[in-house]
Amino acid sequence: MALVLISLALIAFAANSVLCRMALGAETIDPGSFTAARLISGALMLWLIVAYRDHQKTAPPNPSPSQSCWFSQGATALFIYAVCFSYAYVELNTATGALVLFAMVQITLVTLGFIAGQRLNGLEILGLLIAIGGFTYLMLPSATRPEPIATVLMAAAGVAWGVYTWLGRSTTNPLRSTARNFRLSTPYALITLVAAISLDQFHLSGPGITLAILSGALASAVGYAIWYSVLPTLSAAQAGILQLLVPVIAALGGVIFVDESLTLHLVVAGLVILAGIGTLFWGRNRGTRS
Repeated sequence: MALVLISLALIAFAANSVLCRMALGAETIDPGSFTAARLISGALMLWLIVAYRDHQKTAPPNPSPSQSCWFSQGATALFIYAVCFSYAYVELNTATGALVLFAMVQITLVTLGFIAGQRLNGLEILGLLIAIGGFTYLMLPSATRPEPIATVLMAAAGVAWGVYTWLGRSTTNPLRSTARNFRLSTPYALITLVAAISLDQFHLSGPGITLAILSGALASAVGYAIWYSVLPTLSAAQAGILQLLVPVIAALGGVIFVDESLTLHLVVAGLVILAGIGTLFWGRNRGTRS
């Protein structure tokens, strides 16, 4: 059952990349409006799910004082991820965006693990250096070099998602935690929407709104709730390495749904980064056994 849930969560992550790129690549909606519609529709979907589940119980649990707080680290990380993700996908293709995003997620989780006291051995350090080399190659001048600002934004999204994943490992009520994070992210989303209008970037269309709602209500709300439900059973290392499957799924989705092509530059960079991360976890496993 856990494997099924993990697979569904990873497919949802990849679907977000595909849906976002479909909407923004075709300019059917501006990135600020996409972010707002995604978070608000996700919050509404999760409110409905929680309300339905509470209705099935004779005594629904009351939120603790901490859950009632207006500020949430998870909500802040979720918003930073979502807004950087949207603006990055204006320029990046589906595969490149997913590659940068989830490689940065992995690096973030390794760093947080180090801060928490998980020290790296020689092989793990080598793996990190190889992964950094892959990023360097990805950014080298070439016909397929990703746009630098968009790449930085996607890297920031990856750091934020890594933090969001790290926070989710300690949750005791995955559905309510996810619902709360989305609910508390809606004020940020509204600010983003107002900013888009003020900067004369506001642009909506039926297909754009539809894609944003699909991304928010299904791929994000349901997908993230599933992900938070399995996170307590995973170590930070496992959570990170599993997400490395997402760029592969997203790349296939981009080829099928967005008519994108896989370039040799991207394939080589991806393989180098995956080799580096694989080396890191090989080193970690050896260190654990010893």
